[in-house]
Amino acid sequence: MSDSDASGRASVLAPLDARIADLVALYEDLHRHPELGFQETRTAAEAARRLTGFGYDVTTGIAGTGVAGVLRNGAGPVVLLRADMDALPVTENTGLEYASTVDGRMHACGHDVHVTCLLGAADLLAAGRERWSGTVVVLFQPAEEIGSGAQAMLDDGLYSKGRVPTPDVVLAQHVAPFGAGLIAYCPGACMAAADSLEITFHGTGGHGSRPETTVDPILMAASFVQRVQSVVSREVAPKDQAVVSVGSFHAGDTANVIPERAVVRLSVRSFDETVRTAVLAGIDRIARAEAAASGADRAPETEVLDSFPVTVNDASTLHEVNEQFVELFGAERVFAYGPASGSEDAGVLATAAGAPLYYWWLGGWDPEEFRTALAAGRLAQDIPSNHSPRFAPVARPTLTMGVQALTVAALNRLGA
Repeated sequence: MSDSDASGRASVLAPLDARIADLVALYEDLHRHPELGFQETRTAAEAARRLTGFGYDVTTGIAGTGVAGVLRNGAGPVVLLRADMDALPVTENTGLEYASTVDGRMHACGHDVHVTCLLGAADLLAAGRERWSGTVVVLFQPAEEIGSGAQAMLDDGLYSKGRVPTPDVVLAQHVAPFGAGLIAYCPGACMAAADSLEITFHGTGGHGSRPETTVDPILMAASFVQRVQSVVSREVAPKDQAVVSVGSFHAGDTANVIPERAVVRLSVRSFDETVRTAVLAGIDRIARAEAAASGADRAPETEVLDSFPVTVNDASTLHEVNEQFVELFGAERVFAYGPASGSEDAGVLATAAGAPLYYWWLGGWDPEEFRTALAAGRLAQDIPSNHSPRFAPVARPTLTMGVQALTVAALNRLGA
């Protein structure tokens, strides 16, 4: 990086110190008021209000609650920065002073961090526009947790109706349960494809004292739950990765009645499309075979509840942005990390545009607590993961580094 580039970057980042207190207050407010997917009206309104004040052209109501801000600043590339807004149906157990005020809902995945950091970066880029040239698009996306928010925005004409210009690059980050002040990256496939399925097994109900007159869907489904684990252990090569987890099993209402049906819900994770296809085919084959083995007169029915593609980082973009991260944060704070079995839909925005994607992880946990747990070999036990009711990123330095990361990543592509 030239001295002039470094000076320009420093100039754009300089106002952050004066703005960080406001961003912390925003983060705490968003955390107190979590909203589920496609219900993020309060969050969206605050994003739109702030973007308007920063001077962006703002479009609201995309796919219901999505918000886009566009800042055109001369010739140059179009850079899209994305944050997801939705919370989870989780009851908070963090003990924070700014804990959720909504029963049964919580920002248990850090999307309040994402929204805050993107608004901070949008502010800095607008204030420092004399230092760059091009177009910045900031996108506040609904419903990431159910895997349909990004596609819903595209279906509502995000690019096709010109709500925002088609980006030349898509950039995003996700807060993670490692030490605040760190950034992790993964080349290539960085997050898994995910498919959530609901399989309904049909039997013939009857009195619990006369099972011979029934076709028991509970036994059928229970056999499936046991056998389906063989898809990974016996049909996926050791060099490949896949996960099949059954998370829900519902059947019957009372002890002495064999019900008519049993419903199983399961989650499938994979990093390769061929593996994904094989695993899903194996699950379907075993479900049908167990029904046939039980003598059911109806095949099981499978419904896809949600589906995420593999998230794939572009090698060149990752390398270029990481050079900026190392320059700003230091090499000791930027490290490689293996693919995560969690899933994301940010890549849908890049694929639809034919643009490269870089998606990185932002450390959010108290650094001292993280170091202590790491030294004791107790990360899994002592550091709550995303989606835990105890997930509580610290505001500082998480927000500071998150705003800086998004800003310098955008500046890397925007013309001087």
